[in-house]
Amino acid sequence: MISYNPKDWIIFIFRFHKADTFRQLFVLMVVIGLYSASVAYLELEYWNLPDDSHVKNISMMHGMLGFVISLLLVFRTNTAYDRWWEGRKLWGALVNNSRNLAIKLHAILEDEKDKAFFRKMIPSYTSILNKHLKDEETGKQLFDEISFPENHHTHRPNQVAKMMFMRINDLYKRQKITGDQLIILNSEIQSFTDICGACERIKNTPIPYSYSVFLKKFIFFYVMTLPFGYVFNLGYFVVPVVVFIFYVLASLELIAEEIEEPFGHDDNDLPTRKIAENIKKHVEELI
Repeated sequence: MISYNPKDWIIFIFRFHKADTFRQLFVLMVVIGLYSASVAYLELEYWNLPDDSHVKNISMMHGMLGFVISLLLVFRTNTAYDRWWEGRKLWGALVNNSRNLAIKLHAILEDEKDKAFFRKMIPSYTSILNKHLKDEETGKQLFDEISFPENHHTHRPNQVAKMMFMRINDLYKRQKITGDQLIILNSEIQSFTDICGACERIKNTPIPYSYSVFLKKFIFFYVMTLPFGYVFNLGYFVVPVVVFIFYVLASLELIAEEIEEPFGHDDNDLPTRKIAENIKKHVEELI
């Protein structure tokens, strides 16, 4: 995740980071500019359309559809940000639950071997969960047309959680912990699995295909028809205007695409690896 100062307006305006949508859209912006210039040339020079041409009325359509596309983009970005923020809250809960489990184990356990086991396994769970969520196959588990061979994709976080619970159950059988302590520790480990399942829900459930495709097509055809009507009022200035409008609309869609899956490798994704490293440091301090 990119670290920045939100108060540095000047830096934001004049610096182009590699995650900036301007770089990603530059080629398309050039194509849109050439297309707009071609339409302006045909209408003004080649066809020589008069000012009272019916083509000029196309701009009325853009006025009506502009409100619709703005609502769709607002819903799109809000939905994507909700997914990003929910992922951050889940990893924040994982940090707190790891600390709570480490504190309770430190108070309950007396054998150094048992403490060393959990000192290793709790950070291992968070590290493996980070890698599990970044695995491309994790995000394909709900697709009907994709099937994995048996034992091809073992759920590694579940394996670590199982090992921890088996160790706690063994401690109970050896009477190193009481039944009440077993229940307390079991609820902490169960919270790990609950967080993993919630993260997988975000990872495995993208925005519905039809909605995403429709919005992209809407933006494309909206921008492609802009030069036909506005060229009468703007002349060749329609080229930078249309390019700028395309940049704004397409950038909102690109930003939503990037943050709707917060567990990837993009610059704006959650720093899950760093969070896992912090959990490891905190657990080693507590146990």
